[in-house]
Amino acid sequence: MSSQSSPQLQPLRLNKFLAERLGISRREADDLIAEGKVKVDGKPAVLGTRVTCDQEVRLGDEVVEFENTYIYLALNKPTGYVCSRKRQGETPTIYELLPEKYHALKTVGRLDKDSSGLILLTNDGDFAYKMTHPKFAKTKIYHVELDRELQPLHQQEIADFGVQLQDGVSRLGLTRLRETDRRGFEVTMSEGRNRQIRRTFEALGYSVKSLHRLEFGPYKLAGLEPGDFTEITA
Repeated sequence: MSSQSSPQLQPLRLNKFLAERLGISRREADDLIAEGKVKVDGKPAVLGTRVTCDQEVRLGDEVVEFENTYIYLALNKPTGYVCSRKRQGETPTIYELLPEKYHALKTVGRLDKDSSGLILLTNDGDFAYKMTHPKFAKTKIYHVELDRELQPLHQQEIADFGVQLQDGVSRLGLTRLRETDRRGFEVTMSEGRNRQIRRTFEALGYSVKSLHRLEFGPYKLAGLEPGDFTEITA
């Protein structure tokens, strides 16, 4: 389900406003402003401009409305797709799984090409921030299969002490998926560093053969088939 935001009463940075309304990055919004394509109350905007709902913002001949309908999607990403907007060579993007009306949405975090599972998308920047910033510590749950059995000492190191990576210590919650097999684990984490799970196991000499995200904060796959999506409530 989507919800209607209230008009912006406090001054808002123009690049942030454009990024949220147009589904672009703030850098791209700055480029539009610098190129003279954006006007505020009929005058060319400058970098650093702030706007409120009683002003008129135009991109070319089109008015950019202040009121915005926020959309939130949950997608079951299949393996073989990237989360970027543009194809990487012949590799398709997740946006090819979505109708065009959702193509302006941004992913909330990412999964790499070889990973699958729950991806959230939205045009609500505040929602994305609260879901991904480390201070909010949103729990994420994955199912992981390794190339070989995880040694008990390595399991203890990952879960209790953490593994030193280039960007800091990585500590993961580990629960075996099958009593008689030490290759499959449910992994619980509250961080979101790039390829953190894969890098943690690789640091100890293991290779992750499959990685599937089941939960992200309060959101779950809830029976979505690979490639399927549904609108959710913030």
